[in-house]
Amino acid sequence: MPLPLLEADALEITILVDNQIDMLLPGDEQVVRHPYGPRVYNPILEDDVTTTLHAEHGFSALVTLIQDGAKRHILFDAGVSANGLIENMDRLELDSKDIEAVVLSHGHFDHTGGLAGLVDRLGRVAMPMIIHPGAYTKRRSVPPGRLPTPLPPPSRTAMEGAGFELLESADPSLLFEDRLLVTGEVPRATDFEQGFPFFQSQDAGGEWHPEPHLMDDQAVIANVKGRGLVVLTGCGHAGIVNIVRRAQALTGVDQVHAVLGGFHLSGPFFEPIIAPTIEALRGFAPSLVVPGHCTGYKPQMAIAQALPEAYVHNAVGTTYRL
Repeated sequence: MPLPLLEADALEITILVDNQIDMLLPGDEQVVRHPYGPRVYNPILEDDVTTTLHAEHGFSALVTLIQDGAKRHILFDAGVSANGLIENMDRLELDSKDIEAVVLSHGHFDHTGGLAGLVDRLGRVAMPMIIHPGAYTKRRSVPPGRLPTPLPPPSRTAMEGAGFELLESADPSLLFEDRLLVTGEVPRATDFEQGFPFFQSQDAGGEWHPEPHLMDDQAVIANVKGRGLVVLTGCGHAGIVNIVRRAQALTGVDQVHAVLGGFHLSGPFFEPIIAPTIEALRGFAPSLVVPGHCTGYKPQMAIAQALPEAYVHNAVGTTYRL
């Protein structure tokens, strides 16, 4: 039985953290660019100068649900640095006090580190956080010929101490009077989205074991009135096609309006699945496709060529009005 995800009048997604900032990207009514911050004094220059936003290898978005003229806000992921998220919010003149809940796509540090700045700004946060119980898994990456790279997870103790109400579940969750959906754990159904290479591992009782699938990966879904599904991912470790199909199955809605976020197709290991991924995306026929963060340059360009009318190049400070 599909979940009772109700239609939303409108949705706004503002990119707070991503891998790049481009002050010259064009926009329109649906894709609004905000590359500049407030003017500040610089002693080297003859006049004040506008500041730009921070870009970093991480992801965060402010999701605003608009219903009957009222706005509700969640923070989806938080970027990597302690202060990047909160400084970008300041420069975009967004008030962190408007955030009503946090959703974490998964436990990697480049999606959770900015919570430190949010807590510093708000003090005791006293808001719910939706998180998969597997997000606390201690992980590392050990590519051939290189030293291990730790992938530290968020601290349950620290987040509880900051005041977050941790809602830990692998199941789907509904928010804001059943108008936003968190997918929960996403089944790996396609024959080509088969996770990570052998060098990703997890700590299991003090021993490192391969972890091809990051099962804590989850996405946020809305069903915009007259448009269809909007799918927002963090890294898309479950596979972007698996995620979209999961959204369709959970909601009973086939029409896909927009797919945004990290698609995790970067690097030689994932190159063989770029073509089938694009073929599936074309089958969904979205009006908007915004691959960001960990998608990778080559996959982005391939998606842009395959879906030229739908593709939009992402950048920090962009608001998508859907």
